[in-house]
Amino acid sequence: MRMSIDLFESEFSPFQFSQARILEFPAYETFAQSFAGTVPFSEGIGFIIRRDDPDKIDVVTYVTAHEIAHQWWAHQLIGADKQGSEMLAESFAQYSALLVLEKMLGRDQVRRFLKYELDGYLRSRGGEVVEELPLARVEAQPYIYYQKGTLVMYWLKEMVGQPVVDRALRRMLQAYAFKSAPYPDTRDFLRILLEETGPQYDQLITDLFERITLYDVAVRQAQATRRADGRYDVTLSVEAHKLYADGQGKESEAPLDEPFDIGVFDAEPGPANFGSSSVLFFERRPLHSGRQNITVTVDREPKFAGADPYNKRIDRNSDDNVRAVDVSRTTSG
Repeated sequence: MRMSIDLFESEFSPFQFSQARILEFPAYETFAQSFAGTVPFSEGIGFIIRRDDPDKIDVVTYVTAHEIAHQWWAHQLIGADKQGSEMLAESFAQYSALLVLEKMLGRDQVRRFLKYELDGYLRSRGGEVVEELPLARVEAQPYIYYQKGTLVMYWLKEMVGQPVVDRALRRMLQAYAFKSAPYPDTRDFLRILLEETGPQYDQLITDLFERITLYDVAVRQAQATRRADGRYDVTLSVEAHKLYADGQGKESEAPLDEPFDIGVFDAEPGPANFGSSSVLFFERRPLHSGRQNITVTVDREPKFAGADPYNKRIDRNSDDNVRAVDVSRTTSG
């Protein structure tokens, strides 16, 4: 809670109260909720939860940071009662909570939460019975403003930079915090965001907020050969596709020419024993539609390699982004 308040004050605006309280209530229900300066928090998701499995998501930290973030997003900034309003509250709170998780656990461990959110979004959109809407026009669809909102806001940060996103959010608060009608909607945020980013990011912002954009990126092979100097040449065979979906799930393929994270590791990304020391190579490279080979050189023997290995993009199958490396013992010249 302390870290959240300090971080959000630094990035967004001052906290509006002289106190912040978390109130435990029995596990008749399992939720937390943010009221003015006060967060009722079920013992079932915070106080009696077991935290001795290092491979599980730190739910206590995440929920606390998310609810404290609502002191800004829904208490300072109140969106208009129309399509997209939940993005201004829940998606912004998700983004804010991820900043806290990233600061506490490190960027490499945020992958676990991103994959959890990605899988949840994909499962839920498959059960949509009315119409899936783009994030900027979301209605009563939690899988969009929670799960998809997390992925969209985090990838936005990765592409344009956290200072740019935080500056846009800060401008939203400067313009609309603690004010009555007319209340802002997502178009106001997108206008400010486009002013902050410039025209080179117009397509990115449209794809993230105003369209239903999906990717299908798979590492088909990952092979390494030991060089005479002791280093390893690693070649990934990657197949990549970009798709747009309508509200009923009908997909059409679009040309792909975008940067993706390419990583090589000496441990599998995700488990608790994975950290920055396991990263042998991590760099953004352009991918285009279809099959392509990417070759990089690393200093130590690789064990795993991946395209978008931390699951930052909305990929239809997040399980084929990382593959074990087949290491040839034949030394190349």
